[in-house]
Amino acid sequence: MSSFDLNQTEGFVMGFPQDFVWGAGTSSYQIEGGVEKHGRGPSVWDKFCETPGKIKHGHTGRTACDHVKHYKEDVQLIKNMGLDAYRFSISWSRVMPEGAGAVSEAGLAFYDRLVDELLASGVTPWVTLFHWDYPLPLYRRGGWLNPSSASWFAEYTRAVVDRLSDRVSNWITINEPQVFVGHGHMTGEHAPGLSLPFPEITRIVHNVLRAHGLAARCIRECAQTKPVVGWAPVGIVSSPTKGDPEEIDAARAKTFEIERSDVWNNSWFNDPVVFGEYPEDLLELTAPHLPDGWERDLEIIKQPLDFLGLNLYQGARVTLGKGQTAQPVPQEIGRARTAFGWNITPEVLYWGPRFFHERYKLPIAITENGLANLDWVGLDGRVQDPQRIDYTARHLLELRRAIDDGVPVLGYFHWSLLDNFEWAEGYDQQLRPGLRGL
Repeated sequence: MSSFDLNQTEGFVMGFPQDFVWGAGTSSYQIEGGVEKHGRGPSVWDKFCETPGKIKHGHTGRTACDHVKHYKEDVQLIKNMGLDAYRFSISWSRVMPEGAGAVSEAGLAFYDRLVDELLASGVTPWVTLFHWDYPLPLYRRGGWLNPSSASWFAEYTRAVVDRLSDRVSNWITINEPQVFVGHGHMTGEHAPGLSLPFPEITRIVHNVLRAHGLAARCIRECAQTKPVVGWAPVGIVSSPTKGDPEEIDAARAKTFEIERSDVWNNSWFNDPVVFGEYPEDLLELTAPHLPDGWERDLEIIKQPLDFLGLNLYQGARVTLGKGQTAQPVPQEIGRARTAFGWNITPEVLYWGPRFFHERYKLPIAITENGLANLDWVGLDGRVQDPQRIDYTARHLLELRRAIDDGVPVLGYFHWSLLDNFEWAEGYDQQLRPGLRGL
């Protein structure tokens, strides 16, 4: 995105709608640094990074891109790229050092300055309230397992909305719950580094969904300007290879299939948020472990949403197998992959928006898409970046095809604005297009 026109590249006229939102995204712990500035309290990621062997090369987010110091330069990058919007997350611990109770005036003032700088540059802020950096003091009080966790999140949401909603209209409650629950609480490869049994995972998911609902309701009730509210789960998509009707039906069914005892699915998270109910074939697994009165919580979890954010990076290609069910297509030798080893499957930006809109009847925003790549600064002092340009163009062509077929897509946010702290990978992965930072 840093070196090609947003509506035309490599001879392809993109032809996106005039009101389509072009943006880039970041998250607080991955770029901000300044972990002791503004009275910020520690998060689970601060603690996790101190544990030997958890992060490659012992890297941490203590400095990262030092965004708290260089935010004006970063906003200038956004402006120079011609982007309409910037999606960033708020550090819960920078706003509330203990996670609840006292609010840091200095922390909120930082986000004041960032929002003002964006608006002065003609860039619309899209605020994400939670992108994994859970306050350590609240984790020590039980974290997402504590029934009060949803109320803590609502209290924090109120503080942010009261401060910023006179200028911020676009809100995302929670980013990628499948990841911070799955990697953080099941496999332990992300903070807080737990390997919990399924009954406890069930209660964590329920509390996360309650937190989303309370936050969305708070935004609606407290915002000073008319809010646009969504959330941003991972989009886990199965794509048909041939595209005949039977195979499309099988791929759609596979996309929303419930995998037993596995949080890596779409229905467990999105059905309660949109429909106000858990999938029936999930309840036989989860109902015995849900808290008393969980049915009443569904009224809290289901709040009106203006859009569904999708973080889409890769998908599984499937074909029609026995019994009209989707079967995975074997891996091709030499198939294109990212530096993470993820398959490059541009069609995910067609089938993902299509399948999710068909099921949930909400406008779609692509809240993350991009790749980690093995690129470097050349002798001319530039990153030529041909693979990322090609990757982005291929995905955008598929997204335009979805729009042409009637899917309402609000915008596209490239991940990431800057090279950043890539969680357990440290700084090994390169996620620019922005070149300031590392």
